[in-house]
Amino acid sequence: MAHYKGAASEAGRAMHLMKKREKAQQEIELRKKKIEEDLKIDNIENKFATHYDAVEQQLKSSTIGLVTLDEMKAKQEHIVREREKKLAQKKAEKEKERQKEIEAKQAQKNKQKRQIQALSFDMNDEEDDDGSDEDIKKEEPEKNWREKEEPVLKKIKKNPDVDTSFLPDREREEADLKLREELRLEWVMTQASLKDEPITVTFSYWDGSGHRRNVTLKKGNSIYQFLQRCLDTLRPEFSELKTVSADQLMYVKEDLILPHHYTFYDFIVTKARGKSGPLFQFDASDDVRLVNDATQEKQDSHAGKVLLRSWYERNKHIFPASRWEPYDPTKTYSKYTIKGK
Repeated sequence: MAHYKGAASEAGRAMHLMKKREKAQQEIELRKKKIEEDLKIDNIENKFATHYDAVEQQLKSSTIGLVTLDEMKAKQEHIVREREKKLAQKKAEKEKERQKEIEAKQAQKNKQKRQIQALSFDMNDEEDDDGSDEDIKKEEPEKNWREKEEPVLKKIKKNPDVDTSFLPDREREEADLKLREELRLEWVMTQASLKDEPITVTFSYWDGSGHRRNVTLKKGNSIYQFLQRCLDTLRPEFSELKTVSADQLMYVKEDLILPHHYTFYDFIVTKARGKSGPLFQFDASDDVRLVNDATQEKQDSHAGKVLLRSWYERNKHIFPASRWEPYDPTKTYSKYTIKGK
């Protein structure tokens, strides 16, 4: 306890309160222990209360008048033995019922087991039905008379004439997956070989007038790669292209401005068409607008135009740049009639 600093009366009062609290705490602990002991005794007595209450009641009812102590003890022992005998009989009956339930469950399990063993899809076991049933009967002894009366189920056979192609079949699915993979690889190899095929593209460098040239490349090359090849061809002749990169060039085919990321293979496979001719043919003929009716299309396509983007920005309001528009793969352009058809 910490040393108290103050008046003596206050110190005495504090000491008195402290002792009073300790005494109350001790009383609480004693009460708690007493309650725990009472609970233990009550539990023990309750375990045998029913038995001894019944013995005492029977003893009272069978005892009439005054009896000696020996007679009282003899009657009490007799009643206790009778009571224990009845309890033992009840316990034996419960055990017997429990054993019957276990045997019934086991019989049900044996019945289900025989039914499962009776099922078969083997077409060659028809002659062995009787023998197999007798073996089952010998191997599994019957435990009650109900099992003896149960009929033996005949084996169910599979009908070979029924179409089972709609049912899941692991082998068939694996064969289908293998065939699909083979076809996919074949298609990929075919497309790769098509992309490696060479193609000659006729183009015209456009600066207000056409300067026609040819370059050879693969069908799988992109428009950007094509413009780089065009620059290598044109730089020695045109000084304005010496400091230009492919990003500053445009490729116009059939009055459509083709984006740089498309490949020639894309237009060939989809049979894409432009406003004035097909986009999948890259050989060239004379411009139909100069020598023929522009509303009719020849089988030959026109030479695509390679030009500077800056030239297009300056002249996009003047023909023929006024007709050009960005390529849209979702748009269907007007169809032209072909001569002779």
